[in-house]
Amino acid sequence: MASEEENLSKTLETLEESDHDEEMPTASETLATATATASSSDDSGSEEEADEGADELRIQALEQALRNQPLDYDSHLQYVNCLRKSGEIEKLRNAREEMNRLFPLSPKLWQDWIGDEISLNQGAEAFAEIEKLYERAVQEYLSVLLWCDYINFVQERDESVLQCSPSGVSKMRELLERAITVAGFHVTEGNKVWEAYREYEQALLLTIDEENTEEKAKQNQRIRSLFHRQLAVPLTNIKATLMDYKAWEADQGNSNDMDNELDGVPPNIALNYQKASAAYNARKQYEDQLSSPVLNEADKLQHFMNYIKFEESSGDPARVQILYERAISEFAVSRDLWLAYTNYLDRTLKVASILKSVYYRATRNCPWISELWVRYLLSLERTNSSEEEIKSVFEQSLQCAFQTAKEYLDLYLARIDGLRRRFSMDQRDFDFQLIRQTFMDASDSLSAQILPEELLSLHKYWAKLEINLCKDIIAARGVWDNLIKKSGSTLESYEGYIAMEVAMGNLNEARAIYKRCYAKRFVGTGSEDICHSWIKFEREHGTLEDYDVALRKVTTRLNEVMLFKAQQESKGKIDHSSVSVKETTSSPLKRKPEQKSSAKAQPPAKKRRQNTQKIEEKPQPDHGRIEVDSKEQLEKEQEGKEIEKPKPEFYNDQCTAFVSSLNLRTNEEDLKSFFSDCGGATAVRLVRDKVTGKSRGFAYVDFSDDQHLQAAIAKNKSSLHGAKLSIARSNPSRSKNSHSGTAGSSRGRGTGRRFPPRNESKSAEEERNPSKEKEKVTFAAPRSVMKPLGWNKKDDKGKDEAGGGEQLKSNEAFRNLFLKK
Repeated sequence: MASEEENLSKTLETLEESDHDEEMPTASETLATATATASSSDDSGSEEEADEGADELRIQALEQALRNQPLDYDSHLQYVNCLRKSGEIEKLRNAREEMNRLFPLSPKLWQDWIGDEISLNQGAEAFAEIEKLYERAVQEYLSVLLWCDYINFVQERDESVLQCSPSGVSKMRELLERAITVAGFHVTEGNKVWEAYREYEQALLLTIDEENTEEKAKQNQRIRSLFHRQLAVPLTNIKATLMDYKAWEADQGNSNDMDNELDGVPPNIALNYQKASAAYNARKQYEDQLSSPVLNEADKLQHFMNYIKFEESSGDPARVQILYERAISEFAVSRDLWLAYTNYLDRTLKVASILKSVYYRATRNCPWISELWVRYLLSLERTNSSEEEIKSVFEQSLQCAFQTAKEYLDLYLARIDGLRRRFSMDQRDFDFQLIRQTFMDASDSLSAQILPEELLSLHKYWAKLEINLCKDIIAARGVWDNLIKKSGSTLESYEGYIAMEVAMGNLNEARAIYKRCYAKRFVGTGSEDICHSWIKFEREHGTLEDYDVALRKVTTRLNEVMLFKAQQESKGKIDHSSVSVKETTSSPLKRKPEQKSSAKAQPPAKKRRQNTQKIEEKPQPDHGRIEVDSKEQLEKEQEGKEIEKPKPEFYNDQCTAFVSSLNLRTNEEDLKSFFSDCGGATAVRLVRDKVTGKSRGFAYVDFSDDQHLQAAIAKNKSSLHGAKLSIARSNPSRSKNSHSGTAGSSRGRGTGRRFPPRNESKSAEEERNPSKEKEKVTFAAPRSVMKPLGWNKKDDKGKDEAGGGEQLKSNEAFRNLFLKK
């Protein structure tokens, strides 16, 4: 016992350690650990005890593996086998039920399960439970052997069947007819079901009293009819079936020549037999290909598809369906096979019960195929299924793991389409809020993952239904406003919004939207497009005054756009090497005097300690050279001192790509992998929220040189994790930060760059004349005509009273005035 407890503790410790790993251990790894631990058990115990201890450890290890990975099919299979070997009946039943809840079981697994239950329960009370297991088993996959076992079980264990009571005979014949429908057309194994049917009817014949000639004649006719039906089906050994039929007829006193194949056979039956023989010969080559022992899976699947194509050309839906079922039983997770099967049923059979059964099994075998779920929803709608059933299937589909967000969008749209059709047919008993809620769920869950054009299409459809079905223009406008917030004010969103208002005849509302968006900066030529669109709108719908207003605003905006683009083009032609910009008093961009600080002049010693990096700017087109009031440049010019070398920047942004529109699930490793083909990537900086730590949807990627950067920019509009990326050269604003005068700018907070603070920059005149009075600062000038205390009649520049030179005293002069008094 002590040895077993030690082994168990070792196994549990191993499992606990595996819980802390990033990846869960597979079932085989867990089993290997358990087996190794069990093999190290104390040799003092007997071999039987050691085996029992090893089995127990394996079971516990598999239970842990299933807790970690509940959808691991192999772990479930090994767990069932271990429990079956250990003899733990209740745990075995529960394990099988759980496995079948998650996966369809193969015919072999069903045979093992049912065989175990039959061996454990011999009483009549267990018959009903085992019969239910058989019913579940034959619904999963086509298996002639499983059907034969089911027939034999009912024939041997059902009391009503054994007693040949009318109810028992009816039940048995109904089961046999079902078996014939499902498996009787199986070319190579279908004759087994036919033979079981004939044998049962012949056994019933023996129970009929010899004197009851009428009943015996009816029973003989049933047997004869079975022979006739089987001889019309192309099956293996069809000739042997004909010989059995002739022999049976001879036993009934109908003589025939056994050497002559069709002697004694009714003409219509002989004709059906000849057709069936010819049909079997046409299919024999396909059956021989499928039965080849050296055939690999890919070739076998291809042979099945060729065989199915041949059967479809023959035009017999029952034979096509049985062949599809044969292929499914061997290739249960083939996407193409299930899609072809369901498509054929939708086009040909259109039987509600068959369609529901096949789609249910298709989504259980391949739940990751979104197209199957979409077709399932459409099939339920075609068969007039209830809203509860359709809603249940839709909710199940959303729990599946699909590869792309587009697949989830297709499911939402399929659901919305069905709701729209139902609402159109019956508006009184159908609430539009159900459609609206589905749209909201789709928008909330998929906005960050799907492409912008897909998001636009979803909201456009939503707004259209709000107007057409619900007659709610306010709700439709809310849809567009919500889209604009989520999409970042894209041109297409505004255009769709405007188009809706124009179509409804709401011209003032459309004009208001133009005024909201015409000054926004859009991608590409979007800024020009929206301006031209506004002019066209006013020309077609507005008054002359409206046209003039729009023209004036648009002209100003277009000039701004053209100037901005000219500056950008000029920047692109200039070399990226830094050019020191010297001070020039004639620059039109010179800082205005009122922007200078009114603080007292700092002593020269302090000024020398506050050396900062020289600002280097690129020349701007048609604006001369930019003046930057850099303190270090003034000191160099006035005092002839060398400027200290600046501290290195955190990021130089000389070869940096700005990547936006990222999927929120994208991380740094995904971006490194995405740009790996470009080469030269030195760093990836994904911008995250400070509070939640989640991605904000954009990042900076540094490259070693401009060549690699250009290769990265060439990947603009490429998709990553379902999102179309926007990639451009990073071009951070310099002038705004360098003149902001904030503490954050002086320390480079947030950007990693160092710029001189505004209060450390002085004009050259102040440096040359430190004793000169600072520029006067006034808080508020009174608007009264009377001149209050503090007004000066002569300005600093010596203007006389007639020249209008009256100015307000400075704050310091105003205080001195009161002190003197």
